Parts: sequence; structure tokens; C-alpha cells
Amino acid sequence: MATVIQAQAGAGSHEGPSRAYTYSWIVFALAFGLLISDYMSRQVLNAVFPLLKAQWSLSDRELGLLSGVVALMVGLLTFPLSMLADRWGRVKSLAAMAVLWSLATLLCGVAETYGQMLGARLLVGVGEAAYGSVGIALVISVFPRHMRATLASAFMAGGLFGQVLGVALGGQIAASHGWRAAFLIIGLFGLLLALIFPLVVREKRIAALHDGPRTIDQGLAATPRPPLRSLFASRTVILAYIGSGLQLFCAGSLPAWLPAFFGRYYGMPVDRAGHTAAMLFMVSGVGMVLCGMTSDRMSRGRPERKVALAVAYCLGSATALTLAMQCAPGAAQLGLLAIAMFLVSGTTGPVGAMVANLTPLAIHGTAFATLTLANNLLGFAPGPILTGWFADHIGLLGAIRLLPVVCLLSALVFFLARKTYLADLAKSLDGQ
Repeated sequence: MATVIQAQAGAGSHEGPSRAYTYSWIVFALAFGLLISDYMSRQVLNAVFPLLKAQWSLSDRELGLLSGVVALMVGLLTFPLSMLADRWGRVKSLAAMAVLWSLATLLCGVAETYGQMLGARLLVGVGEAAYGSVGIALVISVFPRHMRATLASAFMAGGLFGQVLGVALGGQIAASHGWRAAFLIIGLFGLLLALIFPLVVREKRIAALHDGPRTIDQGLAATPRPPLRSLFASRTVILAYIGSGLQLFCAGSLPAWLPAFFGRYYGMPVDRAGHTAAMLFMVSGVGMVLCGMTSDRMSRGRPERKVALAVAYCLGSATALTLAMQCAPGAAQLGLLAIAMFLVSGTTGPVGAMVANLTPLAIHGTAFATLTLANNLLGFAPGPILTGWFADHIGLLGAIRLLPVVCLLSALVFFLARKTYLADLAKSLDGQ
């Protein structure tokens, strides 16, 4: 059965180019740059919290709302905006999103009141809501099928790098030129990329990679549109959504609480704790990319290995984090934390490939919006909140010690998905 599936997977030329072209990498580079801009615009606020608090006499609740309104808009609008992008055109939609969040970031820089800042941050969230899901759908469309895990993980790693740059550069600019300059410079950077993107990324050139006379959007429009139930058509893809969300519960909790962990248990000052945590964020980004590349390389000829590797990444991160939390503060603990961070987001690539392989091309943007929704509802949103709740009752160290349990649950879900992946993949290929 596996041999038949391999042959079918290799034959599906309409599912992507036969190889990676130079233009494919240009599209990836520009989309990756915009994703970095996305997260820089989102995270620069955290770097200037003290300055805003002092100037406008804000409470912590008001500061939290400025940050949380972006995530709220992303959660509410990811799915509907991704559906619109699948219909209106991905290239045009991505450019419009980037222009909106960049202009909104500029508005943050000229805000005179808290209300104006809150409104501008809301618009940042609207602009960013569907970029991740639609962007990854576009990137996957310009590369061959066997590179999907690599490209999915590499693209999403841009979010981690953007977080680091947003906080680091935003803080540095604000210290030298004030908090307004931080928003203005980061907003202008995003706007410049947003204007360049549609000039270079053209639908006709993308269509040429597929050896077809039509653009992707024209081709998708001419093809009968799959029903939305195709997003949940197989047991495996549903388990992929759930497993991904559970694993990212841990991946969302650690970045939120590591700076506090280093402050409380290592006695680090705020700046050093932030820098140490940022280094581990970078390790996580590198791990996301390398784990995706490993998944593609080891899965050639054996597609079910993608799921087996997802199980391994979950178990590896759970083991490393468990051992780290049993160590006293020091080099050994930091080394084990680095291993845990390297592996904790490693499922991103395999899951991205699974979702792309098990859902129709015409609704990939919506499929990745569904994945994003699961990641946020099961992982990124509840992870930091529940970890904080447990920290109030059993201490931060005790709360972090519970995180590997969720990784083990994720491993179990992926193990169940492995049993049906080949059969569901064969059905998906037969339906294309």
C-alpha cells in the first residue's frame, strides 16, 4: 500500500511544481520577511510597556488589553478572512493584510491617547489575522510536495524570529529615540515589504511553475470548489489539528514564563532574563526548521514517518523538560531546556505537511486557518493562562513540571493518527 501511495504522491503534478525553482525561493523569502514584520509589529508593544505606562498613567490591565486585543482579533478573524483569501486571491490578500497591519503600526506611533492606541492595535490584529494561514498556503503551492514539512516549519519559524526582533529592536530604538520611533520604524519596514511583495510575487509567474496556462487563483476558481467538510474529511486530519494544538500548549507556555522563571530561580535582572529567554526562543526557531527538514528527508518513500517523527518530537521535548525541571539552576538545566525548546515546536513541519496532504489544494488557506484556530484554542491561548493559574497554587517551577504531561497527550494523539494516515492519504490522492 505504501508503494502505491508513494507513486500517487509523486504523480500529483497539479499539487505543486516538480522541483524548487529560484522564483520559489524568492516567493518564500518575501513571505518570510512579511511574517517577521507581522510579529515585530505585534511584539514591539511589549518592549515599550514601561514608557507607555509612565506617560499615560496606565494600569497593568489596560496594558494587557493593548497586547491581548491583537490575539483576540487573530482568533476571531483567522477563519473567515482565510476563506475570503482563498476566493479573492492569495497574493492580493497577503499584500492587503501587510499594508493594513503596517499602517496600523504607524498609527500606534502617532497615537495621542490610550483609546487611539487601542484602536490602532485592534487594526494590527485585523491585518495579521489570516497572514499565517494564507501565507503558508502560498509558500507550499510554489514548492514540490516532498518539501512541505520543511517549508511549513521554516515559514512558521519566522514568527519566533519576529518576536525576538520585535522586542530586541523595539526596546533599543525606544531607548534611543522614544517609543513612537519604535512603532514608526517597524511600521515603515513592514509597509516597504508590503509594497514590494505584489510587484515581485505574480500569480502568472506562480502558475508557470505548475506548467499551467492559468494563475493559481484562476485555476482554483475554474475547479469545482470542495465543500468545507473536506477540512474534517478524515480521522487523521482531525487528529493532526488536535495533536498540534496540544503540543503548542507547551510551546506557548514556555516563551511566556521563561523570563519570569530565570528571574525567580536564577536571580537574573529583567534585561538579562529577557536576553537568556530570547536565546532559547532562537533555539526553538532553529529547531522548528531543522525538525521539518528531517521530517521531509526521512519521509521520502515512507510518508507515515512524518507522523512517527511528530510522536518522537513530543516525547523528546517531554523528556528533556522533565529532566530539566529536576535539575538545580545551572548549566545542566539550561542545556536540557535548550533541548526541550529545540524539539517543542518540531511538530509544526510534519503537521503542516499532513494538513496540506489531506485537504484539497483549493481550500489550503482555510485548512491552515483551521490548524491555526486549533493551535490557538488548544495551545497558545490556554497554555500561558493555565500555567499562570497553576503557578499561583504550586509555584512556577511546579507549574512548568506539569507541561510534559500535555506533550505526552499530544504524542498519544499523533500515535493514533499514524494508524490511519496511509489509508486517509490514499483516499485524498484518489480524490484529487
